[in-house]
Amino acid sequence: MEVVCVGSGYVGSVTGTAFAVLGYPTTIIDTDLRKVKEINRGNSPIYEPGLASCVSQMVSTSLLSATQTYDCVYHADVVFIAVGTPSKSDGTVDLKYVRSAARSIGEHLNAGKFTVIVNKSTVPVGTSDLVASIIEEASGLHNNRHFAVVSNPEFLREGYALEDVFFPDRIVIGTASHKAMKVMQKLYAPLVERTDYSGLFEHFAFPYNINSPKAVYFETDTKSAEMIKYVSNAFLSVKISYINEVARLCDSLGANVLDVAHGMGLDSRIGNKFLQVSSGWSGSCFPKDTAEILFESQKYGSELSLVKAAIESNVSMHDYCIQKIQRSLTSLNSKNIGILGLTFKPNTDDARHTQASYIIGKLVDLGANVAVHDPKGMEMFQQMNSHLPIRYCERPTDTAAGADALVLLTHWDEYRLLNWETIYWQMRNRYILDTRNYLKKLNLAELGFMYEGLGIQ
Repeated sequence: MEVVCVGSGYVGSVTGTAFAVLGYPTTIIDTDLRKVKEINRGNSPIYEPGLASCVSQMVSTSLLSATQTYDCVYHADVVFIAVGTPSKSDGTVDLKYVRSAARSIGEHLNAGKFTVIVNKSTVPVGTSDLVASIIEEASGLHNNRHFAVVSNPEFLREGYALEDVFFPDRIVIGTASHKAMKVMQKLYAPLVERTDYSGLFEHFAFPYNINSPKAVYFETDTKSAEMIKYVSNAFLSVKISYINEVARLCDSLGANVLDVAHGMGLDSRIGNKFLQVSSGWSGSCFPKDTAEILFESQKYGSELSLVKAAIESNVSMHDYCIQKIQRSLTSLNSKNIGILGLTFKPNTDDARHTQASYIIGKLVDLGANVAVHDPKGMEMFQQMNSHLPIRYCERPTDTAAGADALVLLTHWDEYRLLNWETIYWQMRNRYILDTRNYLKKLNLAELGFMYEGLGIQ
């Protein structure tokens, strides 16, 4: 089968490359000529651990290529839509890129060939029907006769996307077309059965466990598949907001949130994932997805009040971190504050809608001078937050020069490996706020720092 993937962002580039690795001739479509050229040179258009080597090898074997045109759709068996779905000002999803992709796909379909169009982007419930109607209008062909639209939501974690695409917990397929379901079963068979996996991955540079449980392949209708993605992310957001509230309570009562979270996670009904304390959840998925599913629930009179509370609690967690800095430094006017980490998590360059943008913005409003560092995310953060008058530092230690406070927001490995004795002498006031409790084992208080975490004593 021939595969086409529309979009070369985090989802599209990983998805397209993965199917090439599995042996399917794959073409990635993107309107950005720079990204197209990068892929055709064998370079990854995004930073994702291990992806660069996969792209390079697949391009060299001619299994992967990129283009700006939709001509390749004519020969495709499966076409993935993996374009951006940004939020509007009211929190709803803007589907302009999905609509545009669907229209272009419809204009290039082969009437003599049954084609499966797959919604991979995170889209509101009912979008599969919308895409089908646009394609019918653009092509003059009939849904479920000449083509079919499938919902196949992605569950990729940035920083671990290759592990998640090749060793997923589950694969969700939603469609009313029996013929499309058969195509998807055939497409995913090498991944579900892990055909020749031992030899397939020996040259790729990303961690994986060949003996991990095989994926559950789950088939349902399109609307249920679309909702699974949203409610999964919303549930994880609720879980993070909860443990962050527990951390605040631990601060008040003198308990240790690390031990509390560990004890909770030992209960198999709860589990230990997403019980790590932070300054709040953020990034390109959780804020967007929770806002959209909350809006939809309110629109149809079935408000997800827990999700609403989680969103409010998350903003309170951002503010709580700022209040901790204020309690230590009192007035922030003209104080120098260093920020370590701008991405919403390590091992990605994604700095869209991060907790850093909110916290830094508030610190600037309070009169602070802010210096920042991130190993991969500074370029994107600056593009997204050009209005912020902050100093970007080439080295993490530069943020400590004359600083009154140092705040760790993203737990990159290199921050734990810094020479903290040198940093001590660089700072004017030795206050450190570790919003990830990541530096706790370094015993920075013994070096003379006034070290504070979240929910730990």
